[in-house]
Amino acid sequence: MKEFNFTEQDIKTISKVLGVAPIKRAENYRFVLENSQEKRRLSLEIYPDIPIGKDRGNLISIYTMNSHIQLHFCTGYVPSESLGEVIFIGEYQGRVSGVIVEKEAGCSFYANVEKKILSGDFTQLAPEVVLSGIALSVAEHLIPDSE
Repeated sequence: MKEFNFTEQDIKTISKVLGVAPIKRAENYRFVLENSQEKRRLSLEIYPDIPIGKDRGNLISIYTMNSHIQLHFCTGYVPSESLGEVIFIGEYQGRVSGVIVEKEAGCSFYANVEKKILSGDFTQLAPEVVLSGIALSVAEHLIPDSE
């Protein structure tokens, strides 16, 4: 697992991409995103370096009207101002999980994606698998080479 801790600068970068200021709490940063046109609301919470079981790590927690999503041991993120989204990833033993938070209060989650899919030939993948490979491939540089 790659060692990574969120800094104040990371929080500022995420804030800029999502277009909303974070609410600083004792253990986390909370971003509330709203899209009144689509009637969507999403809360993103980033818990930097907290106890998770016997270890410490970063926890990403997302709340919507219909779901609660968590990514334990987040090992990095990729901000994209042009797409208006932030991709949070976690890697464990060659498997990648990622959650994409959109400025427009949308969210996508992919779990246990095989790392080699991210740099493979997408034309050789089943249609059901292509989207996860493409979506998470932009974060491939954050994942250690060793498996």
